Amino acid sequence: MHYTVGQIAEALGVTAEGDQTLEVSGVSEPQTASASQIALAMKPEFASRIGEGQARVAMLWNGADWRGMGLSAALMAPRPRFALSGLSAMMDLGQGYGGGIHPSAFVDETAEIGEGVSIGPMSVVMAGARIGAGSVVGPQCFVGQDVVLGAEALLHAGVKLMARVRIGARFVAHPGAVVGGDGFSFVTPEPSGVEKARASLGEEGNETAQPWARIASLGAVSVGDDVEMGCNACIDRGTVRDTQVGNGVKMDNLVQIGHNVVIGDDTMVCAGGAIAGSSVLGRNVVVGGCAGISDNLKIGDRVILGGGTMVLSNVPEGRVMLGYPAMKMDSHVESYKGLRRLPRLFRDVADLKKAVSKLTSND
Repeated sequence: MHYTVGQIAEALGVTAEGDQTLEVSGVSEPQTASASQIALAMKPEFASRIGEGQARVAMLWNGADWRGMGLSAALMAPRPRFALSGLSAMMDLGQGYGGGIHPSAFVDETAEIGEGVSIGPMSVVMAGARIGAGSVVGPQCFVGQDVVLGAEALLHAGVKLMARVRIGARFVAHPGAVVGGDGFSFVTPEPSGVEKARASLGEEGNETAQPWARIASLGAVSVGDDVEMGCNACIDRGTVRDTQVGNGVKMDNLVQIGHNVVIGDDTMVCAGGAIAGSSVLGRNVVVGGCAGISDNLKIGDRVILGGGTMVLSNVPEGRVMLGYPAMKMDSHVESYKGLRRLPRLFRDVADLKKAVSKLTSND
């Protein structure tokens, strides 16, 4: 896969300077770049290491002195990291999934397979499923009964789409992702200790042991366009209505989306994030790594939850939250500063007690 500097600049909509006929076949960090690779030197501190490698071309910021760096050409962008999105797509070698339907795959005769769809070894497509044109179903995937999968989707190895899930165009799911597993819904014959503890704020708990009865998930999952799921991420189906994921939502590895959750467009949930059942997230929300949202809450548009944040109450739009329980980030930082001062405060108080004690004994 070879491109000239000029071809890359045209594709990305960035400025090319120097020899635009130079060909490159990959990207690298500046200190390890070969003569056929683009050095990713998007900040001055990265560019200072170009001389350690052999790069002739670099991705730089607007106004960078590329000649002074000893380069033959440069790609200049006002936001180089954004330009890297398109550049990385051009240079991606892919996973090597073959074309067509592999002989070992099972495709039910009632399934509708769009033009140019690839289905890999040992994959299963159940009755009534519809797979849009240009989609790639990798090896050992499962597409359940009456699933609708939009055009140009990419299911990496081992992805599972359970019955009646509906997914829009350009969906990407990484190995082990599951859409449409049953929600975690159980109930006891009498009010459980959990219900009592919640109602009493912890004054009551379990008094007697009770068995748990399972509530079946009768809903499914509806997913919009341009959604991406990381490895082993899961979206549970709804109890009666569908769990809903909007357009442009991005989920990292090990993300858990509970039953009946609604997620607004362009929201991002980072590694290990968990959203409990029936919570509603607005647009452009960012859920940091290992952050959690309790059930039946409302998170407003553009909220940012820092890593490890635990949300136990509704959050208004635009807030930046941190901590457990979650509070405004500036308040949390101030509280943390106070905690760090506590040992010194205790020492000061102990010294004062000693001084007062001496004065008292002298009297």
